[in-house]
Amino acid sequence: MLRRSHPSFRSLVERGELVRVAGAHDALGAVIAQQAGFDAVWSSSLEVSAARCIPDASLLTMTEYLEAASNMQKVLGIPVIADCDTGYGNNLNVVHMVHEYEAAGITAVCMEDKLFPKLNSFAEGDQTLLSTEAFCGKIQAAKSAQATEDFFVVARTEALISHLSLDIALERCHAYCEAGADAVLIHSKSRTKDEVEAFLSRWNGRRPVVIVPTTYPDWHADDIAGAGVSVVIYANHGLRATIASLRETFESIRRHGDSTELEDRIAALSEVFELQQLKTWQKFDA
Repeated sequence: MLRRSHPSFRSLVERGELVRVAGAHDALGAVIAQQAGFDAVWSSSLEVSAARCIPDASLLTMTEYLEAASNMQKVLGIPVIADCDTGYGNNLNVVHMVHEYEAAGITAVCMEDKLFPKLNSFAEGDQTLLSTEAFCGKIQAAKSAQATEDFFVVARTEALISHLSLDIALERCHAYCEAGADAVLIHSKSRTKDEVEAFLSRWNGRRPVVIVPTTYPDWHADDIAGAGVSVVIYANHGLRATIASLRETFESIRRHGDSTELEDRIAALSEVFELQQLKTWQKFDA
């Protein structure tokens, strides 16, 4: 099969086991994540924009992000959850976003409660939040626009990113649940898991919780699950590994004058052909 069927993201969450998600920006990275055993792929706006060498600052259009997510979903047997930033504008843009992503076979999207245009959470700069009421309106718009019961909307609060209190983060997440969010994502750039653990200790479990442990990487998946998290997203590790590997590879070739030193440490062309499903394609021309 060149195009594969896949479970919905909702069905994974409803299993009651920790859903492990890897970030990607193209179909190649997404397939490698699936081969590694991840349950789903995060179509990361940071990765997609970085692949174009431009900032994650609402510079690309919804169409460009959708194309990346769609290309991933076409070749996967696991679901894509799409990082849709702030929903690409106002409530009308959110409705359009849901229509287009759902039509492309994407079964889950995530929106964050910052002002549009937004800046990446880990960058220095303005991280001002949209009002709780306005973001609830976006969630309601998204849920009213979906065509199937399976479509899953994650509401991401950047309250802790914006140095607001844990009480405010909790208030916002409760309001987002009231507005219809299927899950909440509590984001933190603390160097420890303490902020997120404090949130979880006071969360009432009314909706699944998603985390992105980029800055607190030492939290083991078993302990994450034990703390009450439903979904963990390793959002940018593939991108960062690619940068490191490409830099090492190209510098080595330039330094040594040939690629001999690298050959036993890089993928064989046969692996490339396998990822391309070359033999399957060739059957059509037999």
